[in-house]
Amino acid sequence: MQSYKRFILVVGLAACAPLAFGQESGTLTGTVVLEAKGSSLHHASILVTPLNRRAETDDSGIYEVKNLPPGTYTVTAHMHALSDNSQTVEIAPGGTATANFKLKLAALKQDITVTASGKEESTLESFQSVVSLDTLDLAQKVETSLGEVLNNQPGIAKRSFGPGTSRPVIRGFDGDRVLVMQDGVSTGTLSSQSGDHGESIDVMNLERLEVVKGPATLLYGSNAIGGVVNAVTGHHQAEAHPHEGVRGYATAVGGTNNGHGGGSAGVEVGVKNWLLWANGSSQRTGDYHAPTGVVENSKTRISGSSGGFGYFGGKRYFTLGYGYEEGRYGVPYSGGFEGSGGPAPLIDLEMRRHNLRFTSGIQHTGKWVDAFRMTLNYSDYQHRELEDGEAGTTFKNKQLSYRGVFEQRKTGRLTGSFGFSVLHRDYAATGEEVLAPPVLQNGGAAFALEELQFERFKLQFGGRVETNHYDPTGLDSKSFTGASGAAGIQVPLWKGGSFVTNFNHSYRAPALEELYNNGPHVGNLTFEIGNANLRSEQSDGVEMSLRHQASRVRAQASVFRYDIGRFVYLAPTGEIEDGLREADYGQADARFMGAESQLDLGLHPNLWLNLGMDVVDAQFKKSNTALPRIPPLRGRLGFDVRYKGLSVKPGVMLAAAQHQFFETETRTAGYTVLNLGASYTLARQHEIHMFSVNLFNAGDRLYRNHLSFIKDLAPEIGRGVRFTYTLRFF
Repeated sequence: MQSYKRFILVVGLAACAPLAFGQESGTLTGTVVLEAKGSSLHHASILVTPLNRRAETDDSGIYEVKNLPPGTYTVTAHMHALSDNSQTVEIAPGGTATANFKLKLAALKQDITVTASGKEESTLESFQSVVSLDTLDLAQKVETSLGEVLNNQPGIAKRSFGPGTSRPVIRGFDGDRVLVMQDGVSTGTLSSQSGDHGESIDVMNLERLEVVKGPATLLYGSNAIGGVVNAVTGHHQAEAHPHEGVRGYATAVGGTNNGHGGGSAGVEVGVKNWLLWANGSSQRTGDYHAPTGVVENSKTRISGSSGGFGYFGGKRYFTLGYGYEEGRYGVPYSGGFEGSGGPAPLIDLEMRRHNLRFTSGIQHTGKWVDAFRMTLNYSDYQHRELEDGEAGTTFKNKQLSYRGVFEQRKTGRLTGSFGFSVLHRDYAATGEEVLAPPVLQNGGAAFALEELQFERFKLQFGGRVETNHYDPTGLDSKSFTGASGAAGIQVPLWKGGSFVTNFNHSYRAPALEELYNNGPHVGNLTFEIGNANLRSEQSDGVEMSLRHQASRVRAQASVFRYDIGRFVYLAPTGEIEDGLREADYGQADARFMGAESQLDLGLHPNLWLNLGMDVVDAQFKKSNTALPRIPPLRGRLGFDVRYKGLSVKPGVMLAAAQHQFFETETRTAGYTVLNLGASYTLARQHEIHMFSVNLFNAGDRLYRNHLSFIKDLAPEIGRGVRFTYTLRFF
């Protein structure tokens, strides 16, 4: 521990060293046009890395970025469904450089992430492995839960107790080890606590959905030890700035099999330095049909709306926004585990969330600390468990968080950020099935993430110190303090290719439910007994990635291993309580290891090959037995046939049988599922239209998800078709 504290101290000293030297700044300018017609594109996004400086084109397609320190930068032009274009530019002291761009529809896009390092960068440049889906990607994957949307992305599976409860599992990590955020702040829901708890986020309202695979504890906290899912709305980003006029979107979806229907719309209005926005969405499905028949009580409903305004005065800015989300979803077969002896009741969960957020900051100061951003977020979440429509247990979670981040001005080879965060949480449950007492949780952290850029490689390193304090009613308080640290190196190997290695040490405090739950918990199919004597988890990991991106190829292959000391898990006692397996929260050393690969290859300008694979092997070290709910070996094979704006994508998803399973699980057979997607995108100077149709499980294959709590009772959805139309205007 002392070594990590010294490491954090060194990082802090490096971040605070007065290294700035006065240099005359330069300017970058240029134009962005639509290649097919030569018409100018306004509101195209310009990103200058590694400075994380942004600009937008005006009505004539012209952009300008001022006050750039002398040096070499990568400039990327981005516009929704169009392919990104990047150039390398040299900024001379007091000089002006020009970079002009032509964007077009293409099979490969350069994905953008703001989550991996807290600043906007391409996923190719990121030190961590990232999945990023933009608004048009999401329009073709519309579902009522995050797990359904992200399932089958490289390294991502879904845990579920029915469609409405589906939650992402990243490289085998689930529950409190995967942090779900909205615009970089925890959503404050209770989806991590139980297999039958869902998230309230509707992807139809998002600008992007990003997943950072592997530990993201440095920036986001101890419960990001397995990874982060970040829902990006676009309104609360410090890089955003006002635009004159109106822009927005509208999406409609309809589908067969489960009667899927929904729509969303949003608008932004810019007047001088002010920006106002509003959006809303609603989705509904009925009970879905599996090849064996209807899965009763699998219906879902989710809706949400938000609005806000912001002022951007060049250097100073603030935003204020409010959002409301609600939903109701069935939990199939859960009533059969209640053990009442009578007819099994239908169990639904009804949820709602109020969210209020204020951001404020200063940027482009020209000093050593070039920017500062403060976020204040309040979330009031509640859900009720309904038995045959009658209210049972009610869970409430109120969460207030503060986060401040200082961005350093690039000085020589060094750039980075440092900051702090504070959390106040008030958790309580009432009703017949209360598992834990009311708990007040308080936490705080300080962190730093630095980057050194050399001619032949880049280094990234950082650290975090975090403390968490639990104060339960009627029980002894518990406090945990720990440190996390990480270092990585990125080495360009050839044009468009690089090798990345990351080493990390991560700390996780036990979760509230692991410490204090005590009683029958149908959502996890166990009679849970918490353990107030749990100690913090300590994880050491390494990941190595080989990446390449060119005009007709994008490839990435990663291998990883995480060794987790004192891994917390539910250990069955062999007893039966209230018809459920009794299980204590215990600890044992565990290890996760696996690999992922993805290849998008242009066989011809109109024909692309898409391949992918992921595998995870997670075991307890001492006994060499498998951990629960680990996804099997999976593979993806598909083609993308393109002509102008038309794209047709036949593909198959393959999964091997899962022979390695926990003692409370059963073997899951392998399967092959055929899907067919098609879309037509029409790009114009001021709008983009996209029509899509997706035929899923075309062969009506009977298959089961190994990570489902009810996989032996409820197979996955059968054959169906989903239609989507999306308009974006700007």
